[in-house]
Amino acid sequence: MTESPLLDDRYQLHELLGRGGMAEVRRGEDLRLGRRVAVKTLRLDLTEDATFQARFRREAQSAAALNHPNVVAVYDTGEDALDGSRVPYIVMEYVEGRTLRDLLRDPDVRLTQERVLEITLGVLDALDYSHRAGIIHRDIKPANVMVTTRGDVKVMDFGIARALYDTGATMTQTAAVLGTAQYLSPEQARGEQADARSDLYSTGCLAYELLTGRPPFVGDSVVSVAVAHVRDLPEPPSAHDPSIPPEIDQVALTALAKEREARYQSAAEMRADIERVLAGLPPRGGDEGTTELMPRAPSPPVAPVVQDDALALPPDEEDAGARRRWVLVAVLGVLAVALAALVGWLVFRDNPADAKVSVPPVVGLQRAQAESQLSDRHLNVEVKAATSAVAPRNEVTDQVPKAGVFVAPGSTVTITVSLGPKTAVVPVLEGLSLQAAAEKLRSVGLRLGEQAKESSTKPEGQVLSSDPAAGQEVTVNSTVAVTVSSGEVQVPDVVGQDRAAAEAALDALGLKPDVRGRTSTQPVGRVLEQAPTGGTTAAQGDTVILYVAVAPTPTQTPSRTPTQTPSQTPSQTPTPTKTPTPTKSPTPTATQTTPNPT
Repeated sequence: MTESPLLDDRYQLHELLGRGGMAEVRRGEDLRLGRRVAVKTLRLDLTEDATFQARFRREAQSAAALNHPNVVAVYDTGEDALDGSRVPYIVMEYVEGRTLRDLLRDPDVRLTQERVLEITLGVLDALDYSHRAGIIHRDIKPANVMVTTRGDVKVMDFGIARALYDTGATMTQTAAVLGTAQYLSPEQARGEQADARSDLYSTGCLAYELLTGRPPFVGDSVVSVAVAHVRDLPEPPSAHDPSIPPEIDQVALTALAKEREARYQSAAEMRADIERVLAGLPPRGGDEGTTELMPRAPSPPVAPVVQDDALALPPDEEDAGARRRWVLVAVLGVLAVALAALVGWLVFRDNPADAKVSVPPVVGLQRAQAESQLSDRHLNVEVKAATSAVAPRNEVTDQVPKAGVFVAPGSTVTITVSLGPKTAVVPVLEGLSLQAAAEKLRSVGLRLGEQAKESSTKPEGQVLSSDPAAGQEVTVNSTVAVTVSSGEVQVPDVVGQDRAAAEAALDALGLKPDVRGRTSTQPVGRVLEQAPTGGTTAAQGDTVILYVAVAPTPTQTPSRTPTQTPSQTPSQTPTPTKTPTPTKSPTPTATQTTPNPT
């Protein structure tokens, strides 16, 4: 095949998206309309096989007749030369998403029960539309259902679909049944004509696997699986996942009933029951007691199954030993049924069926009402008590047997009565850190709720109080709000206080005083100013500066000058008294005795 083949000069083929038993699907591009498409072509090695060509054309005709949001749309069909062969092709809607088979194989994907039911509703919508159009699918399985990236459900591959009025659709002439063993209805496994209820059986198998992770029947070969579909009773899904409620078990077991008359009679009927389950209501379809207690039927001949990638061997190729085993199983089955009928007649001959009573529905009633209704039917009552997260005290939450089951008068019906929601006592949280408080709440079944902060002298993040308060009784799994210390306090106004009182007030709030002196005429030790000022917010451990009054420093220079001057002057005055120099000097005498000649 060329790197980018072109079909009918319009559809450019790109990478391979998937490969099945008879066809390949590639991503394509419609060059005329400029849109992405998916192009399905018959495998080249099957182009000469008239059976597969007919099947391929039938798929195109069936899908093209359907126009529904849950069915992959068919845009065009045709034939063109491809690698030297005339190859039929189907141009379909390109769906971005994954098949349910891919989701089941992905270990990181776990669908919730609600999501499984929603996907099943999408499949039933598609089947309801196709059945009303006169087309049955006959191959509902995970590989033929896609979930888009937006969560929508798309049913595809109507390759073995047939019209409801096509009475030759059993293909027993070839001693083979087309389909996939794990999802075959009992009538398909027996080679009988399939109808709309066969699609509903396959849908039940699909939902069963999505819920539990495995099909309802598994075996070593496709033949053993087909035989199990015919004769074995399926285990309820809750046998593999105890979290699955009885309502879902009832829907699954009704869809998987062996006889078509015991199943849902239409896709709309099955859809209505699933919608009731999603709304919290009990399903209506099927008789749960009859479905679960159906006796095993003898093994009829089962037509071999053709999987997507293989053709089963016809019966005439099985060895004689296998045929003898089938005969032996059938004989033993008939004997078992006859023996069971005999035992049943001996046990119940004095208890005719018309003497049985129907168990009334008492779920949702108060205990007294339920006991009264059961007593009116001559039934004994056994009461069990259990806590319930939603049902009020004394309301009946479950009953065994279920409503509508016929039992003999005097039988015991066990009812489960609600004790109300389970409660817990709020523990003491004050003084704990948030992490310690959360762990303590978790240990008693409660959860940490809103966390408000409040100024406090306690360390930051320490719990101050709780709501509800410690000691109160609350419902398990409810939340408890707490108030924690923000680690911030309001700075007090200490201006005008004594230093000691101001420091004590700051210490009590976790603040550090930084005292600094300032000369003032105010009394010594009085706080003159503070920073930050009173009323502001500060974190515990912050410093508050206090300016405290101190006495003025005395001046020493003026007091020393007058005392030193008088004391030094008297000590130096005797010096002039010791000078007799004028009386001893000869100079003045000489001057006076010398006459002036003039």
